[in-house]
Amino acid sequence: MTLPLSLAARARRLLFAALGGLALSLPVAAPAQNLGAIMNAAPAGVFQSDQTRAELLAHAPDGAGPGRTVWLGLRLDHAPHWHTYWKNPGDSGLPTELRWTLPEGVSAGEIHWPTPRKFPIGTLANYGYDGTVVLPVPLKVSDNFRGNALDVKLQASWLVCRQECIPEEASFSLSLPVQGGSAGHGDLFAAMREARPREQPAGASQLVPEDGFLRVALDGLPAAWRGRDLEFFPELGGVIEPGAAWTQAWDGARWTARVPLSPQRFDSPASMDLVVAPARPAGEGPGEPGARLAAVPVNGGWPAAAPLPTATVPDALQAALDANAARASAASPGGATPASALTLGAALLGALIGGLILNLMPCVFPVLAIKVTGFAQHGGDARAHRAHGLAYTAGVVLSFLALGGLLLALRAAGEQLGWGFQLQSPAVVAALATLFTLIGLNLAGLFEFGNVLPSRVATLQARHPTADAFLTGVLATAVASPCTAPFMGASLGLAIALPTPQALLIFGVLGLGMALPYLLASAVPAVARALPRPGPWMQRFKQFMAFPMFATVVWLLWVLGQQSGIDGAAALLMLLVALALAIWSLGLRGRGRVVMGGLSLAALLALALGIGPSVLRAPEEAAAARTDTGVAGLAWETWSPQRQAELLAQGRPVFVDFTAAWCVTCQYNKRTTLADERVLADAAGKNVALLRADWTRRDPTVTQALAGLGRNGVPVYALYKTGQPVQVLTEVLRVDEVRAALAAL
Repeated sequence: MTLPLSLAARARRLLFAALGGLALSLPVAAPAQNLGAIMNAAPAGVFQSDQTRAELLAHAPDGAGPGRTVWLGLRLDHAPHWHTYWKNPGDSGLPTELRWTLPEGVSAGEIHWPTPRKFPIGTLANYGYDGTVVLPVPLKVSDNFRGNALDVKLQASWLVCRQECIPEEASFSLSLPVQGGSAGHGDLFAAMREARPREQPAGASQLVPEDGFLRVALDGLPAAWRGRDLEFFPELGGVIEPGAAWTQAWDGARWTARVPLSPQRFDSPASMDLVVAPARPAGEGPGEPGARLAAVPVNGGWPAAAPLPTATVPDALQAALDANAARASAASPGGATPASALTLGAALLGALIGGLILNLMPCVFPVLAIKVTGFAQHGGDARAHRAHGLAYTAGVVLSFLALGGLLLALRAAGEQLGWGFQLQSPAVVAALATLFTLIGLNLAGLFEFGNVLPSRVATLQARHPTADAFLTGVLATAVASPCTAPFMGASLGLAIALPTPQALLIFGVLGLGMALPYLLASAVPAVARALPRPGPWMQRFKQFMAFPMFATVVWLLWVLGQQSGIDGAAALLMLLVALALAIWSLGLRGRGRVVMGGLSLAALLALALGIGPSVLRAPEEAAAARTDTGVAGLAWETWSPQRQAELLAQGRPVFVDFTAAWCVTCQYNKRTTLADERVLADAAGKNVALLRADWTRRDPTVTQALAGLGRNGVPVYALYKTGQPVQVLTEVLRVDEVRAALAAL
């Protein structure tokens, strides 16, 4: 006895409908401004967030041929009240970093930083830019360069701040013709050249350290500045107090100032590069063009630095900013994420191991029913096992490549997405719930596809068994991919920052790891011989396999309830009941099929039109933002960059649970390790604040925070403490691991 139709054949049409629904739902979910950026993107690409718009510009009026210099620039348009940072960010922040990938024979120079502005907040201050700024970089094309076009790739990262700070990054690419010029944006590049500080010889200028102060004396500054107040921008950070009050005066053509030294100073340079410019010019963008003096000598010895102060900063607003910047610096030292330290070889090994472990993750358990049924169907036929093993592996690997390619393409277009993004769409969750309901009803014996579909469609499985095995791999990937197994997190985080071919290689190896057990089992003849022969027992086994399918539907309904509220989940459940009635009616004979089938289909259509929209509707915001843990004074709060900054500014360590309702591993950890009384008692004893960052629906802020940790999926568990590097724990938490991390605070 054989099964009348494989699971993949039963799911074929609905699976493609679900994937099609995913493709259609993503643009609808994108913010309007992001869609505009995508549709109007320049060849270099455009990054768009609520805080900044970034674009890579080029200016090459004479072409990009050998021996020429080409100017590129990262343009940053800031939302009102937001700013990014100069090469020395001041009291807090991070400078914008540009990492180039260039063809052989082409080299990039340093950023030609425009004159910055000073952003004072309380007793502190930052140096940077608001409004619109372009950071120009010269590319030198050598005489031996060969090619018809100059292909440039840029990975840019920056920290954008207002009262809170958000790390952002984006990838850009350009292809510049060797013959023929590209004179666009000439006015903008000319304006940035004008905004750059003029190089000024140090001459008789000097710096003299004193007890607590740096005495500055500069000669040769523009005559038009005499009598005006100036701003003083040392290129070396941590030497002076940017926001402290200081005195200045003009002595003829010499400008003098007495600037407070930083008590936490860690450098004692023999000379300093610095920029001076007219103080507090009105407007946005770069500051008024200044003067740059290189290697101004330091005369005399530096006083000893004072010990770190124990008093807290009185200005709560700037304290939050400072703590946020410290967090971003710890998460991304030097502008690189923790994943950047991972080599490609290590990432591939991590992807392979992570894919193997993925088969043991809770979210993959329902898929095991499909695999076991496929094994049982072919009994001891070793040849059929090998063919289906190869087809299943191809389905898994190609599906991982397709999901990875779609993720990379959407991120390049400006979307803030991460791994598992497909289950952030309520439409996809509803489609998968419908698919698994139909599979479960068929396995339970409610209907046979041959009774409700034309015979030509119902017999496709017999003619194309390898296609069914391939689609089983596609279905397995659709359900399993939202999980992040151990070793996967760092590999996926690195993949997002790599060039497309290397990133796709990581996604492909991840799929190979997931399919490898099935592939090996299908290739070993002993496995096929050990399986029982087909017989009557398979009908009972088929009916039993319906229950894992229904369990998957329950999970998907719960996920939808987190996304669309209880009304959305109830609406989908009612639609599934109506669908089951319609399927049963179509299996009747004679007049009953016509009457009941017509009525049930009409009822299903009416319900779909009446209550269907509530399935996709976002729920109202919950009033409560805290969840008690049962330990006095300890509760889970809703995560936000602002709340995290406030807590760190108060001196409290912060534990962040990056989670999602569709991540079964997240829910397992939440109900085991994170609910353990010993863990909660240790957290309370260390005064640790507990924050939960929910990624169930698309949230660009959470996506950016994950990227700052070198991660691209959930679960992620991060422990922050001001002055210490951020600690990222494993995906499957253990009680002793969390307790050890808390004890080290």
